[in-house]
Amino acid sequence: MHLLCLVVLLVVLALAAVASLRFGHRSTSFADVWVALHGHQETIEQIAAGSRVPRTILGVAVGAALAVSGTTFQAVTRNPLADPGIFGVLSGASLFVVISIVGDWSQAPLPRMIYAMLGAAVAAAFVYTVGSLGRGGATPLKLALAGAATSAAASSLVSALILPNARAMDDFRFWQIGSIGRADWTTMRLGIPLLIVGFLVCWLCATRLNSLAMGDDVATSLGVSVPWTRGIASIGAVILCGVATALAGPIAFVGLIVPHILRLIVGSDHRWLMPLSALAGAALLVLSDVAGRVFSSSEDLSVGIITPLIGAPLFIFIVRRSRMRDTA
Repeated sequence: MHLLCLVVLLVVLALAAVASLRFGHRSTSFADVWVALHGHQETIEQIAAGSRVPRTILGVAVGAALAVSGTTFQAVTRNPLADPGIFGVLSGASLFVVISIVGDWSQAPLPRMIYAMLGAAVAAAFVYTVGSLGRGGATPLKLALAGAATSAAASSLVSALILPNARAMDDFRFWQIGSIGRADWTTMRLGIPLLIVGFLVCWLCATRLNSLAMGDDVATSLGVSVPWTRGIASIGAVILCGVATALAGPIAFVGLIVPHILRLIVGSDHRWLMPLSALAGAALLVLSDVAGRVFSSSEDLSVGIITPLIGAPLFIFIVRRSRMRDTA
């Protein structure tokens, strides 16, 4: 089943990449793409194809990063509803990016990524600390409530910082929706290696996360350091979430729906779940971007608008399914 799912996802991702390169307001041919890749952009179709190449690569990278980040957060918290958006991590990254924009500290790509990772780390630590207070420790409900409160507070602070600053608002308004339409090679050369590091950190923790799924006591009896595993895996997830947010803005639901659906199909072995989630997340984000280009009559719909339209119904289904299972 794992190998079959791997092959299917590779095929779907390849088809999504082809569709991303060819379709939009103006269709292009493979010849246009080939010419654009070699830097000779003379016709409108070749120019369009040339702009879609980095856009497609960025969509693959960001979609994979968000999906693996969500998978890791779900494993660390043992909460199938965990997600960088729901847990306030995306909002934390956004807040720190906004602070850097208002302070004029992040014109270069690398500082913006550093601020986003720092914001994601602060938000994740705050939510987990607050969600761990009281009896029972970090329960899924308390973590979700802490994440919702953190997201609301961060969003309010973002508005308070942006509204009085016209220049910062102009810089922020395109980024806040979540889009891969402004992809450029310079930023991706810095961001993608960081995403690879984050993925490797998460994947190297996969076996220990499998033990963690059986409970802290069982994991400890198997020789797994629970705090160390949670800490290292969370660092990898924060890198993925922070860099993806810096590159494309806050994009919700990818980290929630992708690992949850794949867990229903292939099980909970994170050694397989993480790479499969990376492929599925990449395909979902690229296809969402294609849909935003094809079905919009005037201008591109940002992928940050498309993914909630897909994710919200699935999120409702997940919650209802969890409640039915708990009451059964």
